[in-house]
Amino acid sequence: MPAEPRTTPPAISEDDVRQVAKLSRLKLTDDEVAHFTGQLAAVLSHIATLHELDVTDVEPLAHASDRHSVLREDIPGPSLSPGAALQNAPDRQDGFFKVPKVLGQGGGA
Repeated sequence: MPAEPRTTPPAISEDDVRQVAKLSRLKLTDDEVAHFTGQLAAVLSHIATLHELDVTDVEPLAHASDRHSVLREDIPGPSLSPGAALQNAPDRQDGFFKVPKVLGQGGGA
């Protein structure tokens, strides 16, 4: 069953934009709020236009083309030696890259 046609997109106000910015933890100037309000209104208008399309006989797609795999086969090939891989490393230890610690005591992920 096709979606009901929409004649006008839902209105978006500057307060709506400020609320989305707050939820997104973004600090926007008044000029940015006004700019994004216009942009979001245009996006909602485009979505309203899409809702008017009759897609009754259109099958859902996972991809826009009928190609199933555009990736090459995973075939093992020659790789760098440990020495070549570490050649330009700024810091190394015992044949490994040495990187700064990023997790604290008992960190976990």
